[in-house]
Amino acid sequence: MSKDYRVLLYYKYQTIEDPESFAKEMLAFCKSIGLKGRVLVGKEGINGTVSGTVEQTQQYKDYVHSLPGFEDLWFKEDEADGYAHKKMFVRPREEIVSLNLEDDIDPHTTTGQYLSPKEFRDAILDEDTIVLDTRNDYEYDLGHFKGAVRPDIRNFRELPQWVRDNKEKFMEKRVVVYCTGGIRCEKFSGWMVREGFKDVGQLHGGIDTYGKDPEVQGDLWEGKMYVFDERIAVPINHVEPTVIGKDYFDGSPCERYVNCANPFCNEQILCSEENEHKYVRGCSPECRRHPRNRYVAEHGLSTEEWETRLNALGESLKDSQETA
Repeated sequence: MSKDYRVLLYYKYQTIEDPESFAKEMLAFCKSIGLKGRVLVGKEGINGTVSGTVEQTQQYKDYVHSLPGFEDLWFKEDEADGYAHKKMFVRPREEIVSLNLEDDIDPHTTTGQYLSPKEFRDAILDEDTIVLDTRNDYEYDLGHFKGAVRPDIRNFRELPQWVRDNKEKFMEKRVVVYCTGGIRCEKFSGWMVREGFKDVGQLHGGIDTYGKDPEVQGDLWEGKMYVFDERIAVPINHVEPTVIGKDYFDGSPCERYVNCANPFCNEQILCSEENEHKYVRGCSPECRRHPRNRYVAEHGLSTEEWETRLNALGESLKDSQETA
């Protein structure tokens, strides 16, 4: 039975002369129909993910397709049990995806070769092809294509420098790149072409499209795909699904992300519900003892209860209170 809600993922590189007015008008429309989500608007185009009922998301698709230049915008669509977002934001930005370049890339003029899911699967199986994940490390750790290279980066802006530092590994090879929905690859594959890489391909439509393709059915994907909404993790491989995420604390299989309870850390970690309670959602002794630990406040732990949990871990609350 079809579910009553939908999640839309989309982008389009298309010149927008007045991003602020564009964003203001779109936000007003979204609020008028009760849609929720996050949309970025820049002079280079639009990038967003929104959720709502079937009727609300259809109204939104009709609205976007009525805008000049966006008549053919491609919406990727998932069924959902409810809203996948808490609020509705539409915000103007300098860039809808940033590589932090002095001379930015225009995907309309420079980008890598588009690969269909079938072509991308063939590339994964080719031992002479390098498959490069363009996402952040915590996205990779939840799920990735078999054999894909994991860049040591915390955000997309760091990727060009990381590739430059490792250029000799890629320069003479065929390189194919992928990301969640395709928007990061449009720009990054273009950057690689401009840098002189000889054979660069990109997964058209991203991992999301790969998982829905009836021919490949997500084959050769390991784990789940990280998404930037309340769902966090969504399945991709419908042939032979696996769990590759590992609990931050004990290394057991895990696909549940939480944020460290120390608001000054906020590190995303894979963590079971049991270990979240055991470690008061702190990724380090310092974070577990931090005076503003959010887990302690959320669960109303007394100082004695807090101390008891830390004592069980061989730690002490007193040290941090004396130095706070």
